Amino acid sequence: MPRYIAFYKPYGVLSQFTGEKGQRTLADFALPEKVYAAGRLDKDSEGLLLLSDDGPFIKKLLNPDNAHERVYWVEIEGEPNKAALEELSGGVVFKGYKSKPCRVSRLDPQPDIAPRDPPVRFRKSIPTCWIEIALTEGKNRQVRRMTASVGHPTLRLIRKKIGKLTLTDLVPGIWQDVKKMDIF
Repeated sequence: MPRYIAFYKPYGVLSQFTGEKGQRTLADFALPEKVYAAGRLDKDSEGLLLLSDDGPFIKKLLNPDNAHERVYWVEIEGEPNKAALEELSGGVVFKGYKSKPCRVSRLDPQPDIAPRDPPVRFRKSIPTCWIEIALTEGKNRQVRRMTASVGHPTLRLIRKKIGKLTLTDLVPGIWQDVKKMDIF
């Protein structure tokens, strides 16, 4: 029987089982044997990462033609106005590529999220704000490049949802088995 794992990838961990000396990887979390990450979250991001030993499932999940939704909570520098949020949602250009339209909203109320270790940079004179971005594509460091392009650099990035599956009550470094039907 194939396995499907929902894992809360902590900040600073690679989305793979091997790395350079001193790097934290998925091998540090007692995950089941023969499962592989179905997609990536960069080292500086945290949140929901799917793992499975079902090759066709992973291929389907990673195929851009399937355009499944991924939802991110993003702490940004500054407070975006309506125009910045509309620009993000309409698609922005970064590295010569224009992102597809997506859903973007300011989280209201702002979420109460446990501090990250190490902490996010803090500037007394510049407020921060949490927004939600729902994408159906996944370019390298896309969310970070998108928010920077509208003048609001990403300070913290948490993937909350892939398809129908949400992060729920998982905490950083914890995983659980899930059913395939809970993902799509």
